[in-house]
Amino acid sequence: MSPNVLPSFRESLVGAWQLVSCTETDAATGETFLPMGPSPRGLILYTADGYMSAQLSSPDRPGFKSGDMYTGTPNEYLVAGRSYLAYSGPYYVDETGPLIVHEMFVSLFPNWQGQQQMRIARLTHDQLHLSPDRPHLFNGSLKSALIVWRRAPTNNVIRLQQLRA
Repeated sequence: MSPNVLPSFRESLVGAWQLVSCTETDAATGETFLPMGPSPRGLILYTADGYMSAQLSSPDRPGFKSGDMYTGTPNEYLVAGRSYLAYSGPYYVDETGPLIVHEMFVSLFPNWQGQQQMRIARLTHDQLHLSPDRPHLFNGSLKSALIVWRRAPTNNVIRLQQLRA
């Protein structure tokens, strides 16, 4: 790309973004919720070849006592499932919106698998604001969501060399 040509919205998305906040607003009451807590963790990745992956997590999730991911107690699975959201698949961009469509090839929430969901996007210098185009059913009521991401720092290959030393 020439230095005088601004990148397209799609080109500006490519890379890793760290989760800043996840807020849900009840469509009927206007009450706000922080489903992943006040200091959530997560990444959303957009690749140049058109794929994305979103991972959102509450901080400080308790581990399974067994140490085995396949032998947790029913309550451990319940807590783990309620404190994590993940899906991945192709994405499509409408530059005029700007709008992003996330296609859920896989999803922790099985009902989303195979769906396409529209995200209304706003990109500032280093932040990406994403909202679904309509309220979704979350925890018993229709809620609108606003998820804010900040561009992640470039992964440092030197760190791997330090870990190996």
